Amino acid sequence: MSPTSDPPGAPQRLLELYDEALPAVYGYVVRRCGDRGTAEDLTSEVFLAAMDAARKTAPPPITLPWLMGVARHKVADHYRRRSDRFTIPMPDTPEPDPDADGWDAELDRIVAEAVLARLSEPHRVVLALRYMDDRSVPECAEVLGRTVHATEALLVRARRAFRQLYPEGGAS
Repeated sequence: MSPTSDPPGAPQRLLELYDEALPAVYGYVVRRCGDRGTAEDLTSEVFLAAMDAARKTAPPPITLPWLMGVARHKVADHYRRRSDRFTIPMPDTPEPDPDADGWDAELDRIVAEAVLARLSEPHRVVLALRYMDDRSVPECAEVLGRTVHATEALLVRARRAFRQLYPEGGAS
């Protein structure tokens, strides 16, 4: 395969994901920049960057969580390159309520579920028991039929695997 040819699958995967991902990416961006025109431009940049990545010899996995990570970077880049960001005095305003419309929580839930689905079954189960069912480590151990020590070790590995797959949650 030559370096300029499209790897089979990645561009097609992006095309298949586009209809589902567009509203999520646009919703994420528009809530962070507050301007529809800028949000449309940044959303376009996200999908152009995704297509560039999909055409690489070794493309990343084209998934909704990956696209949301690209969107986060595009929004951050937008604010970094604004020339007026240090020249406009900002009045003291209260911090906006992050759960005012529930969108961020819903988006985080969607991304977390997608990441959980990619984990191995033991990791998925122990994380669900511990954090979704709010069980203690000894209770998790009992359900899993493991020792407390083995369950703690499994939790450490499961959290590490989750962070590696979660956008912006990978190795730092």
